[in-house]
Amino acid sequence: MSCDFIALATAGVRGLTPYQPGKPVDELERELGISNIIKLASNENPMGPSEAALQAIRDGVKELTRYPDGNGFVLKQALSSSLAVDLEQITLGNGSNDVLDLIARAYLAPGDEAIFSQYAFAVYPISTQAVGATAVVTPAKEYGHDLDAMAEAITSKTRVIFIANPNNPTGTWLTKEQVDGFLVKVPESVLVVLDEAYFEYVGEAEYPDGIGYLEKYPNLIVTRTFSKAYGLASLRVGYSVSSPDIANILNRVRQPFNVNSLALAAAAAAVTDEEYLQESRSHNREGMAQLVEGLSGLDLSFVPSVGNFILVNFDKDALPIFESLLKKGVIVRPVGNYGLPNALRVSVGTKSENARFLDSLAEVL
Repeated sequence: MSCDFIALATAGVRGLTPYQPGKPVDELERELGISNIIKLASNENPMGPSEAALQAIRDGVKELTRYPDGNGFVLKQALSSSLAVDLEQITLGNGSNDVLDLIARAYLAPGDEAIFSQYAFAVYPISTQAVGATAVVTPAKEYGHDLDAMAEAITSKTRVIFIANPNNPTGTWLTKEQVDGFLVKVPESVLVVLDEAYFEYVGEAEYPDGIGYLEKYPNLIVTRTFSKAYGLASLRVGYSVSSPDIANILNRVRQPFNVNSLALAAAAAAVTDEEYLQESRSHNREGMAQLVEGLSGLDLSFVPSVGNFILVNFDKDALPIFESLLKKGVIVRPVGNYGLPNALRVSVGTKSENARFLDSLAEVL
């Protein structure tokens, strides 16, 4: 009789199901034998990387035989200058997901609690459960975080609170006043993780910059990524900014060389490419307006979003709609795994991709 290797795993890991990413284009090509596919499922930047980032990659290819700089000095220096923080406050990750997992590994253990919201990013429960900690999920408020409920959920066992601003997959956001009012209620012994993966896309005047709170709240960790507005999703590079003491702890559990050389070089170049970032923001605003107009024309309800995606609600199970769109070569994201079986998340694409999605959706409906 063969060994039960699943039973040998830790209890937290045994209960997990793997993270479900957006369906890849080549997978759909294999399954249905179709081409000319568009993917609006993974909140990727349809513009592609900046020319500065691409040139940095070209320049770095000849050094692929060497290990990357394990400390990521050049990228940290670029971030330090751009964000006006010290190098010692920065932790680099293989995407910001990596940093979120580092936080769980460093600060959560069996018997500890982590608080996050209903409809929040799927990595929070995965990382919490993997280390054997207890997830405390507070009910959402209008598809977003109910910070009053989250504050009330804090106990002597609470170690980490995860907050996404804007939130994925709903696109909702918290104001300066809301974040101010929440942080002052949290004991200093409880870490607050402000996940700002979509920070660069937000243009609302009352949207807070999490890094501005770090001096006042040493228990705060702000995470960001180069996967979205900077168009470097494939390279997997993100970071956190925190107090030097927290960064010191995170870097103790961070794997050596967790960010590859090409990612380090491309991200360092992207940080200084303000023209590209402004173009990326403008493109997203125009694309979001196109989707909102088209969805309104179809009499569909949706959650107003400040990210590069929008959550569309249907009055029935959305999975058949998702599958029908697949047959038309349009990939969007079902979000039943988030507890939203009647919704689909749609990323902002190019003007032609957005139009094709809207036309295909009209045909399917």
